[in-house]
Amino acid sequence: MSFVRVKDLLEMGKKNNACVLAFDAADGNMIKSVIKGAEAAGKPVMVMLYPGMRNIMPFGVFAETTKYYAERASVPVGLHLDHCSDFDMIMEAIHEGFSSVMADGSVLSFEENVAFTRKVVEVAKNFDVDVEGELGHVGTAADSDEFSRKEFFTRPDEVKEFVERTKVTSLAVSFGSAHGLYKSTPKLDIDHLKVLSAATDTPLVLHGGTGIPDDQLALAFANGINKINIGTEFFNLNTKLNQEFYAQDFTKCDPFGFPEYIQPKLTEYIAGRLELSKITL
Repeated sequence: MSFVRVKDLLEMGKKNNACVLAFDAADGNMIKSVIKGAEAAGKPVMVMLYPGMRNIMPFGVFAETTKYYAERASVPVGLHLDHCSDFDMIMEAIHEGFSSVMADGSVLSFEENVAFTRKVVEVAKNFDVDVEGELGHVGTAADSDEFSRKEFFTRPDEVKEFVERTKVTSLAVSFGSAHGLYKSTPKLDIDHLKVLSAATDTPLVLHGGTGIPDDQLALAFANGINKINIGTEFFNLNTKLNQEFYAQDFTKCDPFGFPEYIQPKLTEYIAGRLELSKITL
């Protein structure tokens, strides 16, 4: 158990025709809660850092904190750098201990995306680091409805070529999801996902997991999605709990009781979300 390669977690998903859940975190309380929640659920899990959060926890601190709790855990735990389009920043994360990174070239042309992602993979393999790429465009839910427009979906005819030329460990694809909070209930195009899944044996990733109905997620997991990213709803819960704790009258409570207040609630949330995963250990 304990700290494992993301590649191994994805293989577990493929073997079980199921999905590993990956949660963005930003501090020690969130990291510990993700892993404790996974232990409570008896499920594997991934802990991720969004690059913009390194002002809260630098890459090396985040990696070592995750490994510390993972090595003491009773379930497999993976570590991953979420969306990053900066080559130098990705290299920094690798040198600081990240065992999996995302090379996000999705805003580039197909050829530019291939070149950028392949460059990351070629360096990362020397450090036994896994690389997730992205093909198609997973937009931001709050900005527009582009996530539901099929012209932004991953093109099936490009999937096989992209995977073969880049040698990515996993591939994030677009078929109706978006990052952030949806203005209306999203509707994943499962038929499109089936075509994407048929084009490659490489594990596929769903971004924008917050707000997608559980029945749609179950269909996605049964039809090729082996990893799902969840960030917004976890961060929102963390913020809410912070507000609740610091709104207390500290003349009548423990001003240092923050971990004891927040971690059980975060852990309960993680354990509940992990019920979506059908992976058995």
